[in-house]
Amino acid sequence: MVTRERELRRYCRRLLRRLDVQPPLRVDELCRRIGEHRGKRIRLIPWALPVPGPFGLWMSRPDEEIIFYQKETTRVHQDHIILHEIGHILADHHDEGSGGDALPDLGPDYPRDSITRAFRRTCYTEDYEREAELVATIIQEWAVVIDYATDRTPEEFDLRSLSSALNPRWGWT
Repeated sequence: MVTRERELRRYCRRLLRRLDVQPPLRVDELCRRIGEHRGKRIRLIPWALPVPGPFGLWMSRPDEEIIFYQKETTRVHQDHIILHEIGHILADHHDEGSGGDALPDLGPDYPRDSITRAFRRTCYTEDYEREAELVATIIQEWAVVIDYATDRTPEEFDLRSLSSALNPRWGWT
């Protein structure tokens, strides 16, 4: 896993530099750019997933990647869920038995026979779940570092403490 972790870190750093996403990072914009880079649209769909159950679900179709994420949670948590599912996509994970009948019924717009891959986030005991979580963490760390390393105007710098106190920044915005 250590070698795979290093490879994923290098791959993510190269990809994020290549995409040239500027701060503040928005997960939807990052997904749009990753989709363009990979030549396959990534569609984000908020969904009231059953509780208890997975917070996110990635489905791959021939023409698009679809990420369903828990509608009934905070924006910060939703962003992390989406990034976790992006981790499955970037790590090129394949269905390990979590698709098929284990998928919730998503209605006629998402028939099971149109799905080529599917992952639903349930726990971190499997290597592929830890890898997806690692990718989410790498992207979040990168977002924080790039945001703080970005040049600011004197006005922005002077008001940073006040702005931070009034509107704290937790994760992605």
